[in-house]
Amino acid sequence: MDGSLNQTVAIVGAGPAGLFAAKELATQGVQVVLLNRDIKPGGLAEYGIFPTKLKMKNGLRAQFRQVLVHPNVEYYGNVTIGDHADISLPELQNMGFGAILVTAGAQGTKWLGLPGEDLTGVYHAKEVVYHYNKLPPFSQRQLVIGKKVAVIGVGNVMLDIAHYLIADRNVDEVIAVGRRGPQEIKFDRKELDYIIGNLDVQAVEFEINRVAHIMTSLGQNPEMAKAFYHEAKQKMTPPIGSGSFSLRFLSSPTRMLDNGRGGVGGLEVEENTLIAVGDDTKARGLGTCHVLDVDTVIFAIGDKVDENLGLPVHASAFDKNPSPLYPVDGDSYEAYSKDDNQPVEGVFVAGWSRNASTGLVGLARKDGVNGSRAVMQFLRSRSFSQNNAIGNLKSAIFALPHPVVTKDALAALENVEQQRAATLGVEEFKFVTNAEMLEAMGLMGVTP
Repeated sequence: MDGSLNQTVAIVGAGPAGLFAAKELATQGVQVVLLNRDIKPGGLAEYGIFPTKLKMKNGLRAQFRQVLVHPNVEYYGNVTIGDHADISLPELQNMGFGAILVTAGAQGTKWLGLPGEDLTGVYHAKEVVYHYNKLPPFSQRQLVIGKKVAVIGVGNVMLDIAHYLIADRNVDEVIAVGRRGPQEIKFDRKELDYIIGNLDVQAVEFEINRVAHIMTSLGQNPEMAKAFYHEAKQKMTPPIGSGSFSLRFLSSPTRMLDNGRGGVGGLEVEENTLIAVGDDTKARGLGTCHVLDVDTVIFAIGDKVDENLGLPVHASAFDKNPSPLYPVDGDSYEAYSKDDNQPVEGVFVAGWSRNASTGLVGLARKDGVNGSRAVMQFLRSRSFSQNNAIGNLKSAIFALPHPVVTKDALAALENVEQQRAATLGVEEFKFVTNAEMLEAMGLMGVTP
């Protein structure tokens, strides 16, 4: 792109998708402004990866620093976009940006609407993951975790939560509950290795035997499913705590029972069978229910987009143009209104904002880059008059009644946390409140 075009793009959200989109745009001469709800950038790369995976986290942080030091990239953290937020999406649209790319992830929580979801001891995975990764304000919440925990879902997030529960919360038992069978698990073998020392192989083998007749009716091999766990167990990885980890298949939660004190007194599940749907399978309830003896339930069933951001939402996702004008690899990145049957002019979505709870950092990076390429197609197709979008934005955000975090402030925070880690003799130190971070940056009490 010709840099003399002098276009500006606002990116809402500074997780992997937003950061790598910013890099792609900036290297092509576009001035980019990253607007982030959190003080720190990184999104799920910072607050979703398990804390002990420091090598992975630090590698990503190094890449993010390279994005942020680019002269065409500005960063403003501690700024919210949406309805009842610091800046509404229409206000941002009226500031004069050439385009807006929404990469804010999937900030909403997906629930099933079951009886007992309001009991103490029932949580969404996001609450737990953000808590142990020290994202304010989740870092300050007191989670009431018992000794026997059911985690609904069989993906990698479930394994991370099981790891935390056994290693840090000293629970006696974690049961992963999946609505489908052993062949439909969603977690990676590599991720299982982190808690393989705690796997109750006999319990898993019993479960596979229990559902073997359903598997064989679909041409699935129960013995191969058993071998998966037996081979993993042979790694002889030592347990991370005294608690056990097991799985329950072909079971769907129907309600959480009250223990009489407003807490969880059990989880009722309905038995399922599997039916073939093309090359996939679908769970169907059988009407037979059982109660699992647990005192905590955590739902790891994915996320949904933030309905308050200001974009049209249907089925937990932002609408996307079904006939994209600027497709990339056949995918649509254009925000759309199904109710009005027209695109939201100049607004694009990428990452989990485009397809919630899909893939890890690598896929988010690819989707962010592709989203930026859709934006570039749009910018090249338009003639824009000179504007002062960044100036208009600065006038708005620096008039807010709370501090705004810049790139320089981020560097200061990183330096303070590194010094604190060295003083304490630990690998990593993170402040757990926004107030502490703002004070470390010298922004606490600063008036606009």
